[in-house]
Amino acid sequence: MKLTRRVFLTAGAVLASGSRGLAQAYPTRPVRVVVPFAPGGPTDIFARLIVQKLSEQLGKQFYIENVPGASGSIGTAQVAKAAPDGHTILLNVSSFAINPVFFAKVPYDPIREFEPITLAATNDVVIVVHPSVQARTMAELVALMKGGAKLTFSSGGTGAVTHLLGEQLRLSLGIDFVHVPYSGAGPAIAAAVAGHVPVSISSSPPAMPHIADGRLRALAVSGKRRSLSLPDVPTMVEAGYTDMSGEQWIGALAPAGTPREIVALLQREIAKAAASPDLKERFVALGFAPVGNTPEKFAAFIRSEMETWSKVIRAGNLKSD
Repeated sequence: MKLTRRVFLTAGAVLASGSRGLAQAYPTRPVRVVVPFAPGGPTDIFARLIVQKLSEQLGKQFYIENVPGASGSIGTAQVAKAAPDGHTILLNVSSFAINPVFFAKVPYDPIREFEPITLAATNDVVIVVHPSVQARTMAELVALMKGGAKLTFSSGGTGAVTHLLGEQLRLSLGIDFVHVPYSGAGPAIAAAVAGHVPVSISSSPPAMPHIADGRLRALAVSGKRRSLSLPDVPTMVEAGYTDMSGEQWIGALAPAGTPREIVALLQREIAKAAASPDLKERFVALGFAPVGNTPEKFAAFIRSEMETWSKVIRAGNLKSD
């Protein structure tokens, strides 16, 4: 009995030592960070700042590879099929959880094919109107629509969280609120600035310059708390619309089977990078709020996001293009 226990303890010590050695040796070569969207957008900007900091912290190059297409699904699928050794990771947004419940078929399984690393940050979503719209609050905007005004709203695309937030509002209030999808947040905001659509629901980075110069009016943000970058703008909950709540988010994931020690190391380093004073200041200016939670909490969050948005999709009988 004593011999068996000694053998067991020795084997456990060897395994533990091997795990620590694996984490200490990582990374052994440059790390590819896939951003499944085109360069220049909010996700890409966030990723480049994080990647630079990770390279400094871990002493190996982390580099961005943009693989856009199919609402982020093409790049995401590439990472799902990559070697699970920590040298290919994914930085994706809310669409990671929405695509599988919105589209009939996507080329990845968000639960079985990935190891969640961390929810890196949330990104404010803001409801803005063109200055010609006679509404300075959400209550006034809703009153216009309930009074018969047929207003449209733009978003960065069908199935985007900004689209689904608008559908949440339409369903909860029973109003006529027609969605006009664009190929990205930038074009959606440009359409509102030009007056082609009266309302836009957008991630905050592309909207903020136009809010600052008065070309758009911000009525509310959809997060649980006020935006650090738009502190004077109330939340939807504060405005009385408790059924409309949600945020864009950016999370890091690795292929399924990536060793837990590497996942844990990446979580610590990404959280450290996002919370560093120089990056934190830049993130606030861009509308990001760093999070850096554990892999377990991020996994639970992904499941809750899938459940939340699937309910909206079913209730609205929403279809992909």
